[in-house]
Amino acid sequence: MNILIVRVSSLGDVVHNMPMVADIRRHFPDATIDWVVEEAYASLVQLNTGVRHVIPFALRRWRKSLLSSPTRAEMGAFYRRLRAESYDFVFDTQGLLKTGIVMQMARLARGGKRVGLANGTEGSGYEGASRIFHTMSVPVGLRTHAVARGRLVAAAALGYQVDTPADFCLRPPDLPQPPSWLPDAPYAAFFHATARTSKQWAPANWVATARMLQTRGLPVLLAWGSETERQAAQQLAAQMPNARVLPKLSMMEAVFFAQRAALAVGVDTGLTHIAAAYNRPTIELYCDSPRWKTEGDWSRNIINLGDQGTPPTVAQVDAAVTALLGAAKGMGGKQADTA
Repeated sequence: MNILIVRVSSLGDVVHNMPMVADIRRHFPDATIDWVVEEAYASLVQLNTGVRHVIPFALRRWRKSLLSSPTRAEMGAFYRRLRAESYDFVFDTQGLLKTGIVMQMARLARGGKRVGLANGTEGSGYEGASRIFHTMSVPVGLRTHAVARGRLVAAAALGYQVDTPADFCLRPPDLPQPPSWLPDAPYAAFFHATARTSKQWAPANWVATARMLQTRGLPVLLAWGSETERQAAQQLAAQMPNARVLPKLSMMEAVFFAQRAALAVGVDTGLTHIAAAYNRPTIELYCDSPRWKTEGDWSRNIINLGDQGTPPTVAQVDAAVTALLGAAKGMGGKQADTA
């Protein structure tokens, strides 16, 4: 059975879509699964052990030069690559017009089906017009977790029940050599940045948390993705005795950074969800987004704090650190089981 998944963005949503791959392979071990994803996230999907081929989609870049010959050549190559296989099932788990069009472009095997969401969840960007491309539309509850959506769509189409914890099937990144910024000792990863200002945690809270981690002998590393985020990271680090701002990271370096952290503390953003997907000791901070949508609920190594309109306190984070790492004894205290 050949299966194609169309889930092109964003980073956190791509991560949360991965457990449907493990579900399919658990019930159909011989299935081959390909995935269409925005080119920026292609290397991440390649880390999923259940995916055969990743088909990069560059619409964000193509939009800037739709009439140029190189762009038209790339689009033609994408179309040919999408049509190179015939698929028994094509899943669109994003529910947008653009992803529906990609679904329609894929070549179906005889009797094949195009399957997608019959409706959106609360606050999602679902576009009802995407249903015109479906052979089968699967309804989900209005408050269905981001991880559950893709899993339920696949289960309905393939005839099984979702009855296991989420499995992201992510292998560690294979970098040519350890990055120069990688400390010899365990470190805490702070994911402080997010595009929406209201989802950010107050700078004073980050500083207080870093000082608390200093008592554990745990240095703090701060990542960033834009110039604005770099400046914010530098301002935070200037007030933290144990912090360092990282250089700009590639996607694989960022994944490596999250996957190796002794502790990850982050707001509702993609890299926080990557750390949680690897089952690292992770504290997810919800300040102005609904926790039910994306909270890490598949591992005891993940603690979710706050909710929409009720940011967590430093005291709550301190208690969560103790729950994950044990009482403060340098780094000699109890360590969380990351298996």
